[in-house]
Amino acid sequence: MSEIFDETNMRRVLGEYIPSGEMLLAGIHAISHETKIIGVFGKCVLTENGLIPAENGGVIVVNKEKNSTYDLYIGITQYSLVMAPCERSSYYYRFDDGPDVREENIRMVTSDILLADIGNCFRLADIGNCVIKKGWMGSVKCSLTMKNGSCFKLRFPKLGGLGGGMPHHTEYREAIIARLGRPDV
Repeated sequence: MSEIFDETNMRRVLGEYIPSGEMLLAGIHAISHETKIIGVFGKCVLTENGLIPAENGGVIVVNKEKNSTYDLYIGITQYSLVMAPCERSSYYYRFDDGPDVREENIRMVTSDILLADIGNCFRLADIGNCVIKKGWMGSVKCSLTMKNGSCFKLRFPKLGGLGGGMPHHTEYREAIIARLGRPDV
């Protein structure tokens, strides 16, 4: 559990999902209360562990959900919102292989994608709505909805854990709140 409140560990975990050419500007430990991720993928087939490219493959909509509380890291780069569970986590998956979606919303699969890697990185420009409210004991509640329908109910604790493993928690939390509060920038 103490590894969760370690800034070096957080940077390593989030670093796996940061797009090439971007760097982490701020990252914190947070708590998710609800996660609903939607991904639309084309020219692929579904396997037990994920999606693989297939020239004759169809369009697959992946719905990835978790409705229980869990620890996650959340960070921002210049252009992206990055999230990853602090520990191994299970999700509920639903798949639709006959969707009616607009072509511009389909991400063509060019290499294997693990189900666990879906929904860990979003463009900041794709934030549709963000509601930030004061929470209990100095925490901040954040309800985040993406333009594609993905949504998250998050809580950002006031402190980054005991022991001083996340010395920049307060300043990074404020930077994340400020950036999420103005998604059009």
